[in-house]
Amino acid sequence: VLLYTMMQVCRETDMTYQTLKYYCNEGLVPNVKRDGNNRRIFDERDVKWIKDLVFLKKCGMSIQEMKEYLDLCLQGASTIPLRKEMLTKKQNALRASIKELEESVAYIDWKQGFFDEVLSGKRPYISNLIPLE
Repeated sequence: VLLYTMMQVCRETDMTYQTLKYYCNEGLVPNVKRDGNNRRIFDERDVKWIKDLVFLKKCGMSIQEMKEYLDLCLQGASTIPLRKEMLTKKQNALRASIKELEESVAYIDWKQGFFDEVLSGKRPYISNLIPLE
């Protein structure tokens, strides 16, 4: 069985040592094992779960939500519908964020085009902030 130290898990998951330690202390990594020197060690399954935690965080889950998700996972397959519901809510929020970002990029594209036309003399510069003479 391949075992990983905290630092190896951090490298493998692109997580800081402090974050991994916090997640362990918060109970987000169940079944943590310890070596003879009482240092945390992790197996492949632990590392896969920690990678899941990284993605759940990127999806916008709070620590409390990750704990709820973990609790559901630990209860087995019967909780899959509840987990799907949690993920659907995050997915919808992410899609809304993407839409908002796309609208922001479109605004900047439009504004840059406007500025290009002003700078090239194709259009007069009119500002909503500067009073007309």
